[in-house]
Amino acid sequence: MSRYARITGWGKYVPDKVLTNDDLAEMVDTNDEWITAHTGIKRRHIRSDHETASSMAVNASRPALEKAKLTPQDLDLIIVANNSPDYILPGVANIVQDKLGAECGAFTLVNGCSGWVYALVTASQFIQTGIYNNILVVGVEIVSFAVDWEDRKTCVLFGDAAAAVVLQPSEEPSGVLTFELGSDGSGAEYLYVPAGGTVKPIALNAESITANRDGFLKMNGQGLLRFATRTVAKSLKRVIYQAGLTPDDIDLFIPHQTSARLIEFFARQLRQPLDKFFINIHKYANTSAASVPLALVEAIEEGRVKSGDTVAVIAFGAGLTWASAVIQMGVGEISPAHSLFSIGRARYLAKRAQGVIVDTAQAVVLPLYTFVQVRRQANRRK
Repeated sequence: MSRYARITGWGKYVPDKVLTNDDLAEMVDTNDEWITAHTGIKRRHIRSDHETASSMAVNASRPALEKAKLTPQDLDLIIVANNSPDYILPGVANIVQDKLGAECGAFTLVNGCSGWVYALVTASQFIQTGIYNNILVVGVEIVSFAVDWEDRKTCVLFGDAAAAVVLQPSEEPSGVLTFELGSDGSGAEYLYVPAGGTVKPIALNAESITANRDGFLKMNGQGLLRFATRTVAKSLKRVIYQAGLTPDDIDLFIPHQTSARLIEFFARQLRQPLDKFFINIHKYANTSAASVPLALVEAIEEGRVKSGDTVAVIAFGAGLTWASAVIQMGVGEISPAHSLFSIGRARYLAKRAQGVIVDTAQAVVLPLYTFVQVRRQANRRK
């Protein structure tokens, strides 16, 4: 019998402090009209002096555990996606484990803005293979600590936030159905912090780091844009087709919140109406590894996602990395009729998109084969 990793709990946390576009206009040469027109961002939340990545992660995790009806002691594993730890070491996940009072393994996954989707996929594997039953997956980021508040090109783009989900096993189709994880390290310097690692240790290069502002985030905006436009929509199409679906079958798209313009571009590429894309960038800006889970949690809270819905998520950024997935929220049934006319057609389109020659016979056999498969699965459940 198949074993799936179902999302059973969710929670979010954003700092109280809000930095508006007008506030930024008093700090650098910019204005609300320009920022809104080019990014869609109106404000962002910034951590207070006493807040850390671990404290924010805990604040997002507690409601997620409550919704899943679990205590921290019930957890088998904690995975935290994070690029802005409390310390260089230990990882923030270990501190989160202690602050929650959990008694399980914990590790931090550092993979830029794609980190949380990578973490979700990783957690799903542990559950699907039967190793663990209760896993907490957190995305938390304090980007503000690495932002150069004198650089108007980057300081307007980012905010701080945390969001978490709990995964538990299910016998019905749910959770991550298909996924794709990608990396192109040739673009590593498109978005990075030059100092602080082994290439340029702070203790040995303090003077030059200060002079060149190398302790702050550096970004090649055009390079990132080219990467996103050639990668994201194609990745989404692939995972959707692999799930036996088409973009029309997706109830809600949850993209990484980098730019409202870019999200509009993805909608055009997928030939989907913009209202099928959840957008909250205007409230939070780009919160890196917290971006996708924050949007997912808000979509659930607002009733945009309900049990049985199929959601497609995509994240991309530093690395360069990308990660896309199709997620079944709650438990959903796929009818034989849907399988015949939608899933079979999707498999046909997927093969054609991959350059595989599909003749007339295959075009008929693929849908029929899918129909038989789903009928057998339905009979087994009975």
